[in-house]
Amino acid sequence: MIYLDNAATTKPFIEAARAAEKYNTDLYFNPSALYRNGLEIKEMLSGARKCILTQFSSDYDLVFTSGGTEADNTAIFSFAKRGNVVTTEGEHSAVYEAFKELKNRGVDVRFVPLEKNGGVNEDALLSSIDEKTSFVSVVHVNNETGAINDIEKIAALAKAKNPSLIFHSDGVQAYCKLKYKLSGKVDLYSVSAHKINALKGTGALIKKRNLHLSPLLYGGGQENGLRSGTENVGGIAAFATSAAIHYKNHSENIEKFGKLKDIVLNNIDTSIFKIISDENCAPHIISLSAVGLKGEVLQHSLEDYDIIVGTGSACSSRHRHSRILGAAGYNSEVLDGAIRISFGVNNTEEEVYYAVDKLNTSAQKLKGIMKK
Repeated sequence: MIYLDNAATTKPFIEAARAAEKYNTDLYFNPSALYRNGLEIKEMLSGARKCILTQFSSDYDLVFTSGGTEADNTAIFSFAKRGNVVTTEGEHSAVYEAFKELKNRGVDVRFVPLEKNGGVNEDALLSSIDEKTSFVSVVHVNNETGAINDIEKIAALAKAKNPSLIFHSDGVQAYCKLKYKLSGKVDLYSVSAHKINALKGTGALIKKRNLHLSPLLYGGGQENGLRSGTENVGGIAAFATSAAIHYKNHSENIEKFGKLKDIVLNNIDTSIFKIISDENCAPHIISLSAVGLKGEVLQHSLEDYDIIVGTGSACSSRHRHSRILGAAGYNSEVLDGAIRISFGVNNTEEEVYYAVDKLNTSAQKLKGIMKK
């Protein structure tokens, strides 16, 4: 199988799977227990926290969560409580739906329009911020198009207008996929384990040390009282294991993604496919549309060749059209034909050449059938 839907989820590293197995079978103890075995598990969690934070400055710490969605929600509902709050039309549903809920609760919510590549319109964003803005959330890498928002620049400009606002970014599709360093202007940053070859059910909210979160969950007071519930020890062990591997191979993987993306862009049949992802998009995600065809039909045609691609965000698959591409201004023909190719560290150039060839063949065949 050639798996090209890595933006939806990734195959766990064998090292990560083994780490999870170790802490779910042999070392299954509760880290809150006071006997020696429990204290050893607590020490492992501390080490995992330090490992993940090695790519962030000493200004930050983290709270382990059940994934990116919980991390996003914790950030939003901790600080989006007063004045007005601002986000983009291009957010993952974990942010977008949370802001809709804020609106239902009577909060002044401002959604900012997108550019054609799915990135935020920066001028419109800054125009939406005023002295009453308390919270801004801008996705780092759009999960459908790969559009990169310059969160360092945007956060600095936003705080120049209102120094007291809190700035959050959903970094799930950027973490371990881009070269970047968080500045002190970005207050909160969400990441997810299963997007970097660890396991589903684990994530983290990276936060400035001086920020005080409001917990979503109350109980035993784990994670310094910020996220109650017995820790997912195996998932956290796998998360740190995968993060360490990605940190070691970071530059090499980014270069690889760029080469794989070039193979697609240089060999795709542009008489059929419209390329949505431009040069300002991340190297591991390509959004394109077989205009006039159905993306889902094309997706299933590729399955006959044992090739898997996406048709957009897996979290929004129940909707006919991509909300994000619609917000970027594309018509129904483009929306109908949209597919997403996303690379992982295990993909090879040979796989991608083969996949593009079959993508062209399938689309050409479907076009021919439609003409008849």
